[in-house]
Amino acid sequence: MSMNIEPIRSETVDRLKVQVYASRSELGEAAGYDVANAMKELLGRKGQIRMVFAAAPSQNEFLSTLKSIEGIDWSRVTAFHMDEYIALPMDAPQRFGTFLCRGLFDEVKPGEVHLIDSSSDFEAECQRYSRLIQEAPIDIVCLGIGENGHIAFNDPPVADFEEEALVKSVELDLACRQQQVNDGCFGALADVPTHALTLTIPALFAGAHLFCMVPGVTKAAAVKRTLNGPISTECPSTILRRHSDCTLYVDRDSYGE
Repeated sequence: MSMNIEPIRSETVDRLKVQVYASRSELGEAAGYDVANAMKELLGRKGQIRMVFAAAPSQNEFLSTLKSIEGIDWSRVTAFHMDEYIALPMDAPQRFGTFLCRGLFDEVKPGEVHLIDSSSDFEAECQRYSRLIQEAPIDIVCLGIGENGHIAFNDPPVADFEEEALVKSVELDLACRQQQVNDGCFGALADVPTHALTLTIPALFAGAHLFCMVPGVTKAAAVKRTLNGPISTECPSTILRRHSDCTLYVDRDSYGE
């Protein structure tokens, strides 16, 4: 695999670095190598690193590339994920923990994997997962952006840039639930859970290095608002323009070229 894929366009919007690639596959490959290089550099300086991963079809090409790259000592990686549905059976393939285990964790075998357990006491689980997140700084966050501009499950009605909690339960916006159908994850809107547990925006923002992968024409409106709209919870992803080290990976379709 080539690691010299060049973007067809690069720009910086406020503090957000934007890389535009010719195709979805090139976006995923470039992001995979960039994250791998960041991991190797950090592992060269630290005994352990801590990472948060998004679970969505938009991440498939990135995850496929990342797990193929040699020379990463995954045994020194502690892995988290950023959200999980409430009221899905534990064996449901749509569960985000299941998605990441099948798509990454089971193959690379991180030293520690902390999955969100949304099956019982939600408040207790929010506290438990918050404690795990707080044990040490988060080094890398690998995320996406939803069609409504959400990051994790912080949809516009529940997004809060100043949230004190690190993990919370939320009701999912209709646009967010419809996206799960559009992505092919569920057959019909009625099948999509209405609630979830999610890392909050401050929890994601606390990561030292953010890598945001957003391919596809269905994300074009959200990308346009992220880059050009006012920084507001009306489009939560606009806050990424304020992060000290965030790179947004888009393709022609999502960038609108």
